[in-house]
Amino acid sequence: MKLKFGTVEENVVTREEFPLEKAREVLKDEVIAVLGYGVQGPGQALNLKDNGFNVIVGQRKGSKTWDKAVADGWVPGETLFELEEACEKGTILQFLLSDAGQIALWPTVKKHLTPGKALYFSHGFGVTYKEKTGIIPPADIDVILVAPKGSGTSLRRMFVEGRGLNSSYAIYQDGTGKAKDRVVALGIGVGSGYLFETDFYREVTSDLTGERGTLMGAIQGIFAAQYEVLRANGHTPSEAFNETVEELTQSLMPLVAENGMDWMYANCSTTAQRGALDWWKPFRDATKPVFEELYNSVKTGQEAQKSIDSNSKEDYRVKLEAELKELRDSEMWQAGAVVRQLRPENN
Repeated sequence: MKLKFGTVEENVVTREEFPLEKAREVLKDEVIAVLGYGVQGPGQALNLKDNGFNVIVGQRKGSKTWDKAVADGWVPGETLFELEEACEKGTILQFLLSDAGQIALWPTVKKHLTPGKALYFSHGFGVTYKEKTGIIPPADIDVILVAPKGSGTSLRRMFVEGRGLNSSYAIYQDGTGKAKDRVVALGIGVGSGYLFETDFYREVTSDLTGERGTLMGAIQGIFAAQYEVLRANGHTPSEAFNETVEELTQSLMPLVAENGMDWMYANCSTTAQRGALDWWKPFRDATKPVFEELYNSVKTGQEAQKSIDSNSKEDYRVKLEAELKELRDSEMWQAGAVVRQLRPENN
């Protein structure tokens, strides 16, 4: 169906117009091979299995993620296989390894992309930056994308709660004439609340911008800046954390999620309303040049190249843990750990 988002009309698929029963019918003869059991793999694979689809998992034997798959109920030799064997058995290959992992495994995957199969992504990175990744699919297959707008953990949690996480979908290549039905059926199968249409390029550029921006990078930067100003002016760690992070995540953002920013403002004190309305535009004007610089870095491929170069190094995980430890050990997030322990539901 077509829906207006503001003044722009977009294509959207809902569960009502494409119910789970229809998705099962579309994919009844397919073997869905989920390649990778790291971030997106567990949530998508388990949701598909629980929704009644024929799913197998491909993972490196002996890895921690292989053990996690076994713990989650996947049976070696029946529903859990080495990556290449899963590629051979699957008719739809859900390529859910990291971007660097996809580059490394591509020669193996490509070998098993026989005519009529489908190659499924949850991120447009590999195909969009094909000059950098070498991922160029053969012409006689479907190349499709379902990108849940959240982590695999959130996708699974919301599914178990009977809710859904919205996803984007895209068709890069329709080699069989069945790509649209396949991609929508898979989107419904993994637990999407609804699906909105995009393309691989727009998905990856918006996603890289969002991750580096308000979803992860910018919000940490803003948290840190406000926390540091409050601490420099004599506020205690607990007070600075509560006024910077805890009130936002526990009280205010749920209101925004329910009914929008204006509704959250309307449910705060008049003093808070006045301050928020006076200051949001100066913050927009101060940060917009940074977002423009960020988007240009994404658009020109610089961010993609940084990711490939960094994530392909053998010591990537070691360096990542050091960077995460710096965050974890900072006073702000140490204060946060204590604040979380004091929440009523944790006592």
